[in-house]
Order: sequence, then structure tokens, then C-alpha cells
Amino acid sequence: MLRQIRTSAKAVIIQNGKLLAIKLNDGKEEWYILPGGGQDCEEILPLTVEREVREEAGIEVKCKDLLFVIEGVHGEDFHRIDLVFLCDYLGSTSNTALQCDTNQVGFDWLDLSILNKLPLFPSKLRRPIMNFYEGKKYMKYLGNEEIGDPECLE
Repeated sequence: MLRQIRTSAKAVIIQNGKLLAIKLNDGKEEWYILPGGGQDCEEILPLTVEREVREEAGIEVKCKDLLFVIEGVHGEDFHRIDLVFLCDYLGSTSNTALQCDTNQVGFDWLDLSILNKLPLFPSKLRRPIMNFYEGKKYMKYLGNEEIGDPECLE
């Protein structure tokens, strides 16, 4: 089976001990993902993440260092590679029409001290983001997250 590879750029935006996350609701449950999305042809990753955050949350950011790489090999029509970047929060943007993803109902600032217990997906990002914020050692390549993987709650 021939499947496409989809590269996406995601943002870790931290302000006052909180992480910006896109809130999703499918009518049954609510969960969160990092802001960001698919890279366009001939668009470099830092510009992808800055554009996607502007479109999804109406926020301007400056893309900084690559923090994490995580894959989604199964469960979707494509092989997903998420490159997660640290971004500086610059402020709200004006005159931007938000382009929400399916099931997006807004965004929230999640408390980093309890991130491992919140429904942020992929869940393999929870502890590494907390470790980064706390100045602890963390891995950059987080591997593949399968649908049905056990929750990361430690």
C-alpha cells in the first residue's frame, strides 16, 4: 500500500506556566492538540508553524528551536510526522479570519504543572513538554504514537 507522508509543524507556546492548546470537541468528548498543521509545498517549517498558529488561534508567534519529533504511522490515511517547535508568543493578531480544523471549538491555556493528566494528544508529548518547562532532561525523538496506546499519566 502506497501512503503519502504528511509533515506538520506544531507549536509549544508557553506563557505564565501555561501551554497554548487547540480545544477539540466531537460531540462526545473534548481533548486538546498543539496548534499547527500541514506544511505547504515550498514553505519552510518555521513559516508553517507561524502561519498555522495565526490561522488557528489568531496569535502571532516567532518560531525558535525544534523541541520534539513524533510520528503517527497508523490510524490515518497518511504517515504523519510532527515537528514540534518552541515558539515565542508575540501577541494577538488583528484582522485575521480564523481557519478552524474539524471539531475545533477554540483554544485554552493548559496548566503545565498538571499537563500529564490533561487530554493533550499525542499523549507522548505531555511529560516531555513538562520536563522541558521544568528544565529537566527530555528526549527529542518520541517515536510513533498508535491509536490505542496507553495514556501517559505519570
